[in-house]
Amino acid sequence: MPIEIITKEDLQNFRKQLLNDLKELLAISQKERVFKAWFRSGEVREMLNISDGTLQNLRVTGKLPSSKIGGIHYYRLSDVEKLLESNLER
Repeated sequence: MPIEIITKEDLQNFRKQLLNDLKELLAISQKERVFKAWFRSGEVREMLNISDGTLQNLRVTGKLPSSKIGGIHYYRLSDVEKLLESNLER
């Protein structure tokens, strides 16, 4: 098996290609997030940085409506935005 020597230039090229690939993946991920209309509970908790209990309280009190399918709650992005708008400090 022949030995192949890797130069600093090879590593630089690899780094540049890796960074470009990561940028493309992140751009795709952001586009998906922008066009997504419904979110699962975990995604909403992450968006709002709240606990399971807080999300449940918002749902039970009607402040954040959800749709339940097969035991999974889904939330509209527009409803999450309305909740944020309603709690703006003035």
